[in-house]
Amino acid sequence: MPRDSSLPAMAQPQLCLGQVRHTRLRPRRHFFSYGIYYLRLPLRSMGGQDFSARLISRNGANVLSFRDSDHGDGVTPLLDWIDGLLHEQGVSDADGEIWLQTMPRVFGYVFNPVSFWFCHRADGALRAVLCDVRNTFGERHLYLLDHGAAIAYGSELRANKIFHVSPFCKVEGGYRFRFLRSKDDAGQGERHLACVDYDDTSGPLLQTSLSGIAVPLRDRALGRALLRYPLMTFGVMARIHWQALRLWLRRVPFFSKPHPPQEKLSR
Repeated sequence: MPRDSSLPAMAQPQLCLGQVRHTRLRPRRHFFSYGIYYLRLPLRSMGGQDFSARLISRNGANVLSFRDSDHGDGVTPLLDWIDGLLHEQGVSDADGEIWLQTMPRVFGYVFNPVSFWFCHRADGALRAVLCDVRNTFGERHLYLLDHGAAIAYGSELRANKIFHVSPFCKVEGGYRFRFLRSKDDAGQGERHLACVDYDDTSGPLLQTSLSGIAVPLRDRALGRALLRYPLMTFGVMARIHWQALRLWLRRVPFFSKPHPPQEKLSR
């Protein structure tokens, strides 16, 4: 796969303004969607540099912030951590750009249900995707999506579910992932879409997606995002509990968290 000409050799941090959608198919159909914004950070191009925008800081206090310690193992430099993990799992050719897609801290607070590490080869082809999944119990699990070769955007990737996230889903079945990338029709930036569907042993149960249009990480874009969603990350946690209450009131079956926690990485 040739290098995508839309990605410059020295990529720049991006802000994505978009939407989360979630549909439960049974035993009660349940749908919600809400606006969101998130970061896409080119870790190799950035190195240890801070952001040039004034409204966001790296490893410092600000209205918006990104802390390296929120990701990886919390100690090792991010590039060293992801490169080491990939090599341990036999992925030795993800030597191109690595984009970390995640939400920033807002006034110091963040809860990221899932962050994606898009790991590319030197020729620009997508080689592997690491999905860092968190639950509200303070636990996390890493799903490494890798089938030994370049991954075509739009293709379906699968992983067995082995980590408890929602008390309204059993730890069984598996996930189906699709990632898409294209030019925005309005020419304003690059459009990204991540679809994660969940099938239990009875078939399709959940359909979720995260979409957004990526623009350069600048103060004007950050200001618009903050005005539109001033307490976004606080809202993420509030909405998780609100939707759980709605499911409980509708008598959707409840499943307790299994013990002990499962392994930390699977593929």
